[in-house]
Amino acid sequence: MPTNNIISIYAEMTPNPMAMKFVADKMLVPEGVQFEFLKQNEASPSPLAQKLYELPFVKGIFISSNFITILKNEKAMWDDVVFDVRDYIKEYLQSGGKVWNNISSPTEERTAETTTMADIRAAQITHTEPTSDTEGKIIDAIEQYVKPAVENDGGVIVFRSFKDGIVTLQLSGSCNGCPSSSKTLKSAVEQLLVRMVPEVVEVRQEMV
Repeated sequence: MPTNNIISIYAEMTPNPMAMKFVADKMLVPEGVQFEFLKQNEASPSPLAQKLYELPFVKGIFISSNFITILKNEKAMWDDVVFDVRDYIKEYLQSGGKVWNNISSPTEERTAETTTMADIRAAQITHTEPTSDTEGKIIDAIEQYVKPAVENDGGVIVFRSFKDGIVTLQLSGSCNGCPSSSKTLKSAVEQLLVRMVPEVVEVRQEMV
């Protein structure tokens, strides 16, 4: 059923020419929660993601706080489709469309309108739990100094592992396939972590 709320959506370019960030004037998921779907058959927990995958040029969807980053294929140009996508998202949300399916209980029968905690964990992008003070310091540095800038560009960066002085990080959203992400990782993130956490000697990207 349509809602009476007027929702504003605007588009922002990202450093990745294949990705566009669509920002809403309302929260889409709780603060600190990020979800990514790189295949259409993985998007079943999110009706919004499923709807976006109906667009023939969509090849990836990232949802965080109040924005959606869409990765496109090479067959479409953003100049040709960006306003249509913006209106597509706006109309879906204003008509009462859901971002995320209801969570079913362990004893509840699964339907197309429910999802489980396992579905959420599979799609959600979070830091690997730290197992040492050093790993905790690395995550704190990422959260405080790196994550805000990456999110501003429509992406996310999360800690994956630390071994023998090497930090492995996962880049998602607009960072996925971005030509400048590797350079940023080495020239900015690595220098920051080496300076702030003496145990760090190198930063690498996890390939997904």
